[in-house]
Amino acid sequence: MALVEMVMPKMGESIMEGTVLKWLKNVGDSIEQDESVLEVATDKVDTEVPAIQGGVLKEILVQEGDVVAVGAPIAIISTNGEDTAAPAPAATEAPAAAPAPQAAAQPAAESSNGSVAKLDQPASGRFYSPLVLNIAREEGISMQELEYVPGTGKEGRVSKKDILTYVESRKNAPQQAAAPQAQPQTQAAPAAAPQAAPAPVAQPQTQAAPAASKPAASYSGNVEIIEMDRMRKMIADRMVDSKRISPHVTSFVEADVTNVVNWRNKWKNEYKRREGENLTFTPIFIDAIAKAIKDFPMINVSVDGGNIIRHKDINIGMAVALPSGNLIVPNIKNADQLNLNGLTKKVNDLANRGRINKLTPDDLSGGTYTVSNVGSFGNVMGTPIIMQPQVAIMAVGAIKKKPAVIETPEGDLIGIRHFMFLSHSYDHRVVDGSLGGMFVRRVADYLENWDVNQTI
Repeated sequence: MALVEMVMPKMGESIMEGTVLKWLKNVGDSIEQDESVLEVATDKVDTEVPAIQGGVLKEILVQEGDVVAVGAPIAIISTNGEDTAAPAPAATEAPAAAPAPQAAAQPAAESSNGSVAKLDQPASGRFYSPLVLNIAREEGISMQELEYVPGTGKEGRVSKKDILTYVESRKNAPQQAAAPQAQPQTQAAPAAAPQAAPAPVAQPQTQAAPAASKPAASYSGNVEIIEMDRMRKMIADRMVDSKRISPHVTSFVEADVTNVVNWRNKWKNEYKRREGENLTFTPIFIDAIAKAIKDFPMINVSVDGGNIIRHKDINIGMAVALPSGNLIVPNIKNADQLNLNGLTKKVNDLANRGRINKLTPDDLSGGTYTVSNVGSFGNVMGTPIIMQPQVAIMAVGAIKKKPAVIETPEGDLIGIRHFMFLSHSYDHRVVDGSLGGMFVRRVADYLENWDVNQTI
């Protein structure tokens, strides 16, 4: 008989904690080694945490919505069905005792006749999980107000349950507070001077406007209201932040990729037979971008206040569409050091794991430049939004056949060629039009001068 303490694993180089989304197993359930036990969310990705050892889930130490530091205990696993080591779990109950005195905050809220329970002093500098911040943003709770919300988590942190309890009590409190305020104002009107009367009347009108705006968002006709999932909310916030932070400029180049198309057509069946994988255009685009970044290293930068951080590693992200319709951007580390076969393997691996939600936080962190293949959706071009804190992103459009003038020693001819648009969005704070334009032109040059005699 042995009891094994399961801890929050390190899920990435920069990840120091995670939010428990859902327990996949209940106390008493049998689990096998490497079987998923719970789902954890970080600011990078949602992932499943496997069991470190097989046995029986003896005790769950953290609840859904809790923010847990890396290395902290989250569960107790018994390696067999016996329960002879009861003292061991007792020791783990010490941290759980901390929320007990904090639970008194709930009776306090009830005893105040429906008023919202708040801290006496703001909890400045307190950490908030992405989940809590998203809920607060949706409910219109400012950061200043959030600092007064009582927390039952470790070190007074606000859990999902805490913020939802606060939101529920907050919805009723303003209505009860508004009623007594309306009567004194109407009674005070006759007693006040005629000049003072407009003031109280104007205040309810300005306060009523936001309240009236909520019912105004009504929908008529045959509609369906779909609540955003967690990932979509995170994407929305990051896209808005990116447009606010970076002044976007987009340059376009049309590239003749006939050599690339002919070369891929020549090798794709052979590669599929030999490697059992598809040879797509994406690794070819990444190869050209990596070469262009080495020519123009100031594209491979990020901004930190008044400083420009130039990255020596070329980590190229690629947008992957998930079955839910959301996008996720894993990146290929040191893409410039991989040959075309290595890039193809990496692209296929990240795309496959992204579609089944098996990416790790390390796969999503550390990117220095991003490419988005909008051509895979049949789009000829796009104006992509920069992935912060990067300063540039490229969208590659659909490849289309077009008539073109072909220059030959015997004279100019009209022929059918394959063309595609490259759309390069860049942060105009640090990337000027000359650099942004020359970079996308260089990528097009590498594609147009593709060596049709190379092998893979």
